[in-house]
Amino acid sequence: MNTQISADSRIEIERVFNAQRANRVSLKASTAAQRRARLQKLRDAIVAHADEIDEALYVDLRKPRMGPQHFEITSVLEEIDAALHGVEEWMQDTEVTPSPHFKGNRTYIMYEPRGVVLLLGPWNFPFSLVFSPLVPIVAAGNACIVKPNEMQPRTSAVTAKIIREVFDPSEVAVFEGGVPLAEALLDLPFDHIFFTGSPAVGKRVMAAASKHLTTVTLELGGKCPAIVDRGVDLAKTVAMVVAARFRNAGQLCLSVDHVWVPEELRDPFIQIAKAVIDQMFRVDGKLVPERLARIVDQRNFERVNGYVSDAIARGASVVIGGEVDAADRTIHPTVLVDVPLDARIMHEEIFGPILPVLTYRSLDEVTEHVDATGKPLAMYVFSPDQGFIDQVLLYSSSGGVTVNGVMMHYAESRLPFGGVNGSGIGRYKGIYGFRELSNARSIFVQKTG
Repeated sequence: MNTQISADSRIEIERVFNAQRANRVSLKASTAAQRRARLQKLRDAIVAHADEIDEALYVDLRKPRMGPQHFEITSVLEEIDAALHGVEEWMQDTEVTPSPHFKGNRTYIMYEPRGVVLLLGPWNFPFSLVFSPLVPIVAAGNACIVKPNEMQPRTSAVTAKIIREVFDPSEVAVFEGGVPLAEALLDLPFDHIFFTGSPAVGKRVMAAASKHLTTVTLELGGKCPAIVDRGVDLAKTVAMVVAARFRNAGQLCLSVDHVWVPEELRDPFIQIAKAVIDQMFRVDGKLVPERLARIVDQRNFERVNGYVSDAIARGASVVIGGEVDAADRTIHPTVLVDVPLDARIMHEEIFGPILPVLTYRSLDEVTEHVDATGKPLAMYVFSPDQGFIDQVLLYSSSGGVTVNGVMMHYAESRLPFGGVNGSGIGRYKGIYGFRELSNARSIFVQKTG
């Protein structure tokens, strides 16, 4: 294990890990009622601490104060409610009709827990993207060790507080710390690892998992494009694209990374975008600083600004925004045009409040570029033409797609959510999360007599 953590910490981690391993059979045997009781207790604790969660998110990331209606709270409650409603059905064996050769025997699939799961949380949605995956982990009967992200200390603290109030450590335990702690945890032979974060760190997690042949769920990211067709309601389309790009300062894996529009729609798009941005971030023409979420740290602040500088050096122009406040680590919503496709910003996930507006004459130009830059976590297609939509779907691949909207494929709990290749491995939400965190065990019962 990593020598940068103390000997006492190492001993405590191993003690908890071994206690969870010893508890696996008990958790596996738990009934739907027992699992629902744990989830209900978690729900009650989140509701009770809603104001504390809301304040922590404001202090850490300057997310708007919304109290119990904060998205990071409501999205988790929706996940819990879906599991409370569905877990008894999800736990049922799936009967399989045997092939003619084995007629008369019983064949079925039993969904057993994976065992002890390591859950590594991200910094951009440090509450919801810990507890949303924890829901199927618990619903499927697993034990879990949670490491919240250390870059958001207030949210990490309230996350740890809730987990310790709700769960016995032999069921769900939490450890707070940085990279040395993560590396120490990754040394252990977990049965499954659930990680949300960047593709670069995801590769390191997968490499660590390979030492024990541990299965993984990786929720990563990528360059999620929006593709706008002629004939759309441009005002509504721009409003959705702008909101999806600049929410949380663009620090969202599902954010619109860049947008493609027909050449003749570029200028109207920009004109509407300016009005929408002003409405979101200004009052009486004056910027409201509290509405600008901070870039998470100095390294990422410099990274995002570097993308803009590189694009400008290659011929791009800033048509909206461009201002920065280095002391506050904020970047005003910025729109770029004439961005060359060889600019860094077109090859790396932006994860910041910058929107390149690209133009096309033929849809083939767009699909060729999307195909060349990997398989994103999401794509957004705006078109009244089913043929246009079908062409985009045929010549591209992504984790999910929302047509004539943004992020709705994530919001719908009855759809599986996840990436593909570089944008992620595995799916969760609803029954798909339950099965992701379960081992589908094939059972063949030979008839006797």
